[in-house]
Amino acid sequence: MAWLMVVAAGLFEVAMAYSLKLSDGFSQPLPSLGFAVSAVLSFALLALALKSLDVGTAYAVWTGIGAVGTATLGMILLGEDTSPIKIISVVLILAGVVGLNLAGGGH
Repeated sequence: MAWLMVVAAGLFEVAMAYSLKLSDGFSQPLPSLGFAVSAVLSFALLALALKSLDVGTAYAVWTGIGAVGTATLGMILLGEDTSPIKIISVVLILAGVVGLNLAGGGH
Protein backbone atom coordinates (compact mmCIF):
# COMPACT_ATOMS: atom_id res chain seq x y z
CA MET A 1 0.00 0.00 0.00
CA ALA A 2 2.86 2.39 0.81
CA TRP A 3 4.33 2.02 -2.68
CA LEU A 4 0.95 2.84 -4.22
CA MET A 5 0.96 6.03 -2.17
CA VAL A 6 4.44 6.89 -3.48
CA VAL A 7 3.30 6.33 -7.07
CA ALA A 8 0.18 8.45 -6.52
CA ALA A 9 2.32 11.13 -4.83
CA GLY A 10 4.65 11.12 -7.84
CA LEU A 11 1.72 11.54 -10.22
CA PHE A 12 0.44 14.46 -8.14
CA GLU A 13 3.95 15.92 -8.40
CA VAL A 14 3.61 15.79 -12.19
CA ALA A 15 0.21 17.50 -11.92
CA MET A 16 1.78 20.08 -9.61
CA ALA A 17 4.53 20.94 -12.12
CA TYR A 18 2.10 21.05 -15.05
CA SER A 19 -0.28 23.30 -13.10
CA LEU A 20 2.62 25.53 -12.11
CA LYS A 21 3.50 26.00 -15.77
CA LEU A 22 -0.12 26.75 -16.68
CA SER A 23 -0.50 29.17 -13.75
CA ASP A 24 1.68 31.72 -15.59
CA GLY A 25 3.43 32.88 -12.44
CA PHE A 26 0.28 32.37 -10.33
CA SER A 27 -1.64 34.86 -12.48
CA GLN A 28 -4.19 32.22 -13.57
CA PRO A 29 -6.51 31.23 -10.68
CA LEU A 30 -7.56 27.72 -11.73
CA PRO A 31 -4.09 26.36 -12.53
CA SER A 32 -2.78 28.07 -9.38
CA LEU A 33 -5.40 26.23 -7.32
CA GLY A 34 -4.49 23.01 -9.16
CA PHE A 35 -0.88 23.56 -8.17
CA ALA A 36 -1.75 24.05 -4.49
CA VAL A 37 -4.06 21.03 -4.30
CA SER A 38 -1.59 18.80 -6.15
CA ALA A 39 1.28 19.93 -3.94
CA VAL A 40 -0.60 19.20 -0.71
CA LEU A 41 -1.76 15.79 -1.95
CA SER A 42 1.70 14.87 -3.23
CA PHE A 43 3.48 15.72 0.01
CA ALA A 44 0.74 14.22 2.19
CA LEU A 45 0.85 10.89 0.35
CA LEU A 46 4.63 10.82 0.48
CA ALA A 47 4.57 11.58 4.21
CA LEU A 48 2.14 8.73 4.84
CA ALA A 49 4.20 6.32 2.75
CA LEU A 50 7.33 7.22 4.70
CA LYS A 51 5.79 5.69 7.82
CA SER A 52 6.79 2.29 6.43
CA LEU A 53 9.38 2.94 3.70
CA ASP A 54 13.01 4.01 3.77
CA VAL A 55 13.20 7.73 3.04
CA GLY A 56 16.06 7.52 0.51
CA THR A 57 14.42 4.97 -1.75
CA ALA A 58 10.89 6.37 -1.46
CA TYR A 59 12.06 9.93 -2.10
CA ALA A 60 14.12 8.85 -5.11
CA VAL A 61 11.15 6.98 -6.59
CA TRP A 62 8.85 9.95 -5.91
CA THR A 63 11.20 12.44 -7.57
CA GLY A 64 11.93 10.00 -10.39
CA ILE A 65 8.23 9.68 -11.20
CA GLY A 66 7.95 13.46 -11.05
CA ALA A 67 10.98 14.05 -13.26
CA VAL A 68 10.11 11.43 -15.87
CA GLY A 69 6.42 12.33 -15.89
CA THR A 70 7.02 16.06 -16.12
CA ALA A 71 9.66 15.75 -18.85
CA THR A 72 7.41 13.42 -20.86
CA LEU A 73 4.37 15.65 -20.38
CA GLY A 74 6.40 18.66 -21.47
CA MET A 75 7.51 16.94 -24.65
CA ILE A 76 4.04 15.60 -25.49
CA LEU A 77 1.64 18.32 -24.36
CA LEU A 78 3.73 21.48 -24.18
CA GLY A 79 5.75 21.05 -27.35
CA GLU A 80 9.09 21.08 -25.57
CA ASP A 81 12.13 19.91 -27.51
CA THR A 82 12.49 16.17 -27.93
CA SER A 83 15.92 14.81 -28.71
CA PRO A 84 17.58 11.41 -28.49
CA ILE A 85 19.71 12.64 -25.57
CA LYS A 86 16.61 13.80 -23.69
CA ILE A 87 14.83 10.49 -24.25
CA ILE A 88 17.92 8.50 -23.21
CA SER A 89 18.18 10.63 -20.07
CA VAL A 90 14.56 9.91 -19.17
CA VAL A 91 15.21 6.19 -19.67
CA LEU A 92 18.26 6.42 -17.40
CA ILE A 93 16.18 8.06 -14.68
CA LEU A 94 13.67 5.23 -15.01
CA ALA A 95 16.47 2.67 -14.79
CA GLY A 96 17.76 4.32 -11.61
CA VAL A 97 14.31 4.27 -10.00
CA VAL A 98 13.83 0.61 -10.89
CA GLY A 99 17.32 -0.20 -9.60
CA LEU A 100 16.66 1.50 -6.27
CA ASN A 101 13.40 -0.35 -5.94
CA LEU A 102 15.04 -3.70 -6.69
CA ALA A 103 17.77 -2.96 -4.15
CA GLY A 104 15.17 -2.79 -1.40
CA GLY A 105 14.10 -0.04 0.85
CA GLY A 106 10.55 -1.08 1.64
CA HIS A 107 9.12 -3.13 4.46
